[in-house]
Amino acid sequence: MQEEAILFDSMRQGLWVATAISLPILGVALLVGLVVGLFQALTSIQEMSLTFVPKLAAIVAVFWLTMGFMTETLVGFFQTRLVPLIIGG
Repeated sequence: MQEEAILFDSMRQGLWVATAISLPILGVALLVGLVVGLFQALTSIQEMSLTFVPKLAAIVAVFWLTMGFMTETLVGFFQTRLVPLIIGG
């Protein structure tokens, strides 16, 4: 029973870490998509590459800017939660 609680708590914490890591990228992709969609609706330009290229550029920029945060979050989760479980502590 205790092992199941530890497993479920680790999974819950892992899902929160995954959410925290993906939130900046998904938020920027949503914001850029809305801005480009609004621009396309206002100008009646329906070019497919117009939606893809700015969104890709924004995602790459945000990924590059938040790489340190993502790495620190994952390393912290592994060091404080998963490695002690694997070692048996």
